[in-house]
Amino acid sequence: MRLAFLGPVGTYGEQAAQRLAALEGLDAVAFIPQQGIRAVIRALADGDCDLAVVPVENSVEGGVTSCLDALWEHPDLAVARALVLPIRHALVGSGPLDAISEVLSHPQALAQCSLWLGEHLPQALQLPTSSTAEAARLVRGSRFRGAIASLEAAAEHGLEVLAHPINDVPGNCTRFLLLRRGERSHRGPHASLAFSLHANQPGALLESLGCFARQGLNMSRIESRPSKREMGEYIFFVDLELPEGAAPLDGAITDLTPLCEHLALFGAYPLTNLAAEETAD
Repeated sequence: MRLAFLGPVGTYGEQAAQRLAALEGLDAVAFIPQQGIRAVIRALADGDCDLAVVPVENSVEGGVTSCLDALWEHPDLAVARALVLPIRHALVGSGPLDAISEVLSHPQALAQCSLWLGEHLPQALQLPTSSTAEAARLVRGSRFRGAIASLEAAAEHGLEVLAHPINDVPGNCTRFLLLRRGERSHRGPHASLAFSLHANQPGALLESLGCFARQGLNMSRIESRPSKREMGEYIFFVDLELPEGAAPLDGAITDLTPLCEHLALFGAYPLTNLAAEETAD
């Protein structure tokens, strides 16, 4: 079983992939790192991997737009399971904290630590990388470069932990999706879908959302992304909380379909919230 994740080794994506594989009861999994979220999804869509794990939403910075766009481009993929992973960033490097003049990390991680960086390293240049673990690899051996990454990435690359945790919000967490090819389930406590409407006219979105309300379905998230075709045209991504059984979801899909130009149901699935478990402990 080959599972693609956002690499290299040491990313939060790898942690999520290992957790999700365990939750699925998978044995003998080969974890295949990819450079970029689109590459992760493409590896699955092209058949190079059997499963893929991608970050879809952060509690501080919101939706991961590259993931949402890639999912819309591959509506044949299905969500098998979701995981909410606590994120505890560290500043890691090979030199002292007061010598750091450049900080490297994934743009989401830089944004999640912006207040800390403004207070402790206000003059440091912030440089985006493809992942937190890639940032850790790039700063190895440099006395003036630091990376925002996980403790696991620091250990993997032999770096010192200069400060931890440095994320601005203590409850920072990211939701990851386990994706697969094949049939999408209509049964489970959560469901994800996306749709575009026939026309941008008054009440069109309200009418579409009424399809969920009439079935008694609660939206836990709604987010819009530009269609990239013309100004003012959007794709809407919706997460739903489902009761037992598939009937309410099927009813909502039946009502929604005539209103949509395109509709993609990514499936119903279980969700494990490690952040909530950590808070409870």
